[in-house]
Amino acid sequence: MVPHLELVLAFLLLAILSFLSPMVRDRVRSCLEARPALLFAIPATLTLLFSVLAVAAGAFSVPLALLVLVYTFAPVAAAFVQGTARRPGWLDFTIILMLWLPLEFSAGQHLIPKPAQGFLHSVAYGISILLGLTIFLGFRALPGMKFNLPSARDLAYGGAAFLACAPILIVAGRLLGFIPPFHAPAHPSAGGIGRTFGIIFVGTALPEEILFRSLIQNWLMQRFGFSSGMLLVSAFIFGCAHLDNGPQPLPNWRYMILATIAGLAYGKAFQKSSSVFSSVTCHALVDATKHIFF
Repeated sequence: MVPHLELVLAFLLLAILSFLSPMVRDRVRSCLEARPALLFAIPATLTLLFSVLAVAAGAFSVPLALLVLVYTFAPVAAAFVQGTARRPGWLDFTIILMLWLPLEFSAGQHLIPKPAQGFLHSVAYGISILLGLTIFLGFRALPGMKFNLPSARDLAYGGAAFLACAPILIVAGRLLGFIPPFHAPAHPSAGGIGRTFGIIFVGTALPEEILFRSLIQNWLMQRFGFSSGMLLVSAFIFGCAHLDNGPQPLPNWRYMILATIAGLAYGKAFQKSSSVFSSVTCHALVDATKHIFF
């Protein structure tokens, strides 16, 4: 186990959350607009960070460091070519795929010893989200990402979306054999449930909603219009991203169906609100409910 693991991941989380500050976003944006070449310092910095943590985890190798350098350099180079034009283009979608697909298919996993894979995957996920926010909020300044602090109304939208989709997901999950019967927690406590919800909120719901709502759904709607069809397309993409997830045999079509239904609820919450934290709240409530009660 890597020493101070939680502190390392907390540092990455704080770096991601710093973009909630308009002052931070504006500062990054002004620096990168004035000197776009500064973008190329980002891959070197993130690769160095990953390499130091890989050394601490006993997993460093030159091929692994080079893979991370290529992974971080490619989207930065594409963003540099795209420039600061505000209208979303196909190159933006290519950048999103560059950030997402290597993680989705665990590129380079064979280069990492098994005991360190979970930790370094979390680090890579944090680096990916941080890089995505730097490119799309700090440099490209794309509209509609909604990476803002939520209002009470935003959180209410997330709660309402959960109440609307949870019964459907439970019934469909039971009919498909995806979830077991309801069971009460063995040792229920407010602290334990709160901790589970918090871990899911920051470790799963937040990064996935930044990717699938702030980036993918937002790109689709900025590019093709704010229609129900684009909401369905983004939900389907989210569903397909779960085909390679267990515990059922792969491709996991049961998970895909349920994730598509959930993606519709998350996407609608995102669409109606002024903050991505609306869909993050709904997502975390859905996952926590399954984890705790099923």
